[in-house]
Amino acid sequence: MSTEMPPAGHDPAAAAKLQILATEHWSLLATRSLTYTESLGRVNVFLAILSGAVIALALVAQADRFGPTFILIAILTLLVVLFTGLATISRLMQLNRDDFRWVIGMNRLRHGYLELYPELGPNFITSPFDDIPGALQTFGINVTAARGLGSAIHVFQTLPGMLSVIVSAVAGAIGALAALGIGLPPLVVVLLGAAVFVLTVLLMGIWSQRSFGREDPSLAARFPSPQ
Repeated sequence: MSTEMPPAGHDPAAAAKLQILATEHWSLLATRSLTYTESLGRVNVFLAILSGAVIALALVAQADRFGPTFILIAILTLLVVLFTGLATISRLMQLNRDDFRWVIGMNRLRHGYLELYPELGPNFITSPFDDIPGALQTFGINVTAARGLGSAIHVFQTLPGMLSVIVSAVAGAIGALAALGIGLPPLVVVLLGAAVFVLTVLLMGIWSQRSFGREDPSLAARFPSPQ
């Protein structure tokens, strides 16, 4: 009786494993697509609320000539916009964490493909490794460019980073309007608005960093990238 193992392509067990891996891969891909859809939907809702608030304030300003009534209505309206923006950013960061999870899962499945058919390695441009460099490769982000200044610039190119700047501007406008309402000089109003903007941007950055700094045992690297 021959004890020679059949090639992977003719091994029924390998074919069954490949079918299971491919099914799970398509499931994660569909889930990732839903994640992107919800992210864009949340951003559209926030921008619609922001646009409506600006139009409403423009009408109030024409009627009140930027008087005390306008300042009060503007602060209350922008507080609603600020709350909506913070809730949107919070959800987007959660969706980004979910997207990172799906990418890690697909990288692990890709590692399973290569265990069955190692000769297919040169055909993949995405990574079969489930650590940070492997995830960045699958995202299409250069690992060396994701450090230092490149990383800081990339943060503001993401949906949460872009909305953080907009929400910070709304917070700065609220601070300036409050200063204007109590009768502070124009220079102080401008400086206070700018200070609130900068402080909010920094707080958003700390919030984002802590959000992605949470450790999840299920995402611990099982197939790390080679050194």
